[in-house]
Amino acid sequence: MKIALAQINPVVGDFEYNFSKMRKIIKESLRKGISLLIFPELSLCGYPPEDLLFKPSFIKANRKYINRLSREVRGRMVVIAGFVYQSEERAFNSAGVLSGGKVRDVYSKILLPNYGVFDEKRYFHPGKDITVYVDEDIKIGLTICEDIWGETVVSGLKRENPDLVVNLSASPFYSGKLSLRKSLLAGRAKKMNSFILYCNLAGAQDELIFDGTSMVINPQGKTIIQGRRFSEDLIIFDTQKKYRPVKLRHNTVEDIYRALVLGVKDYVSKNNFEKVVVGVSGGIDSALTLAIAKAALGRENVLGVIMPSQYTSKETLSDAVKVCGNLGVKNCVISINNIYDSFTKELSSFSHFSGFSLAAQNLQARIRGNILMSFSNQEGYLVLNTGNKSEVSVGYCTLYGDMVGGFGVLKDVYKTKVYKLASFINKINRKKVIPQSIIKRPPSAELKPNQKDEDELAPYPLLDKILKLYIEKDECRRDIIKKGFDPKVVRKILSMVDRNEYKRRQSPPGIKITPKSFGKDRRMPITCRFSS
Repeated sequence: MKIALAQINPVVGDFEYNFSKMRKIIKESLRKGISLLIFPELSLCGYPPEDLLFKPSFIKANRKYINRLSREVRGRMVVIAGFVYQSEERAFNSAGVLSGGKVRDVYSKILLPNYGVFDEKRYFHPGKDITVYVDEDIKIGLTICEDIWGETVVSGLKRENPDLVVNLSASPFYSGKLSLRKSLLAGRAKKMNSFILYCNLAGAQDELIFDGTSMVINPQGKTIIQGRRFSEDLIIFDTQKKYRPVKLRHNTVEDIYRALVLGVKDYVSKNNFEKVVVGVSGGIDSALTLAIAKAALGRENVLGVIMPSQYTSKETLSDAVKVCGNLGVKNCVISINNIYDSFTKELSSFSHFSGFSLAAQNLQARIRGNILMSFSNQEGYLVLNTGNKSEVSVGYCTLYGDMVGGFGVLKDVYKTKVYKLASFINKINRKKVIPQSIIKRPPSAELKPNQKDEDELAPYPLLDKILKLYIEKDECRRDIIKKGFDPKVVRKILSMVDRNEYKRRQSPPGIKITPKSFGKDRRMPITCRFSS
């Protein structure tokens, strides 16, 4: 039997687009003599559809398009495709088994994840039945994503003794997840003494990245076929052939870089933008964001706006211009001095407005934010926010200032990782596009003389270690201090994280690359008096 795994990049809610893509692959597979073609979880409607699932018209469209898709399946071919099935006014996350021009059967996901970014119990009812089909004398077990992670479904399948277990998946990427996924699938394959055919989505949907990397695992737990990472692919597995195990090859920093590029590319294109604008300060965050935008969209679709003030050093301004030139990105320089003076003149009539006060510093950031949004409104460009996770965590950012933007490229990237990504970009380019002076210069917002981030924050290597323990591991203050961190520093950082939830609620959506990102992964109340 020749089996194909089609890891596709659908668009949520665009049934016609997704149907056309799937129909094309069906026709290609028919020409290649494929007997069984597998599409990912909810591939027909896109994942995750969220509250679209409460719209009767959306459920109706699922039914209409799965029937249309079934009519494309001819001969002896069987197609398994993810869609939303409704029965007795209940919605199910399902796989349609298509053959002979009709929907032959439906399998519904049994285990519904309800943690992290997943809210499936909000929308779906669980399926009940373990499903095994026989095709060409091969017993095929069906699972959808979480089913393969749970013991109950796997144990049930083991009793059926299938030759192959198919898993339709929409598994979001985060750094390190591939190793976890491979280890889990290897264990399941050995437990069931079966091949596992894992078919995952590719592409990005809002904050989520789907890395593809569909794979075939043999009964010994070895990966024998692996699909492309971060792109669409059609993987063919012939049950009559012998395959050698393939080695796991991936680089953590490269994976994050590719995820960020894919996230920008898909967010821009799927939301009908063509061009983006980036505020380029001469610092490392904006340089990295600019480089990612150029890689995702092409230099002709990126504009860098440089907005120096009286506190911007000559070196920083020079580096801002230089990084735009190195990347071949068009740029313009707009001084904010006159605008700032006009603001302060008017405001000073009503209150004491010190030049070095926090209000004066934030005013500079807000002027820059207004300029960027003006480019967005006038030219139709999407503003890419350049703030990193370390800053967003502790609120070291200005509402309506450097927090403006339609999409946060580095929102889930810690500052220490920003430096590693910048070095990686320089490594993969023929010349160092991000100047070493940017990488080596101590970070500074340059909103007052001789300002350094570390004057108000802990050094970033220390800050990021504490943030990861508190945000991603949910460790309390006492446990963090026991690990050897200065109690005073820990109390200060945790307090900053807690009191700045209101800022994070108002920040733009951003690409998830860690196990626990802000937003759906971590939902904290704004009004709260609990102290960790």
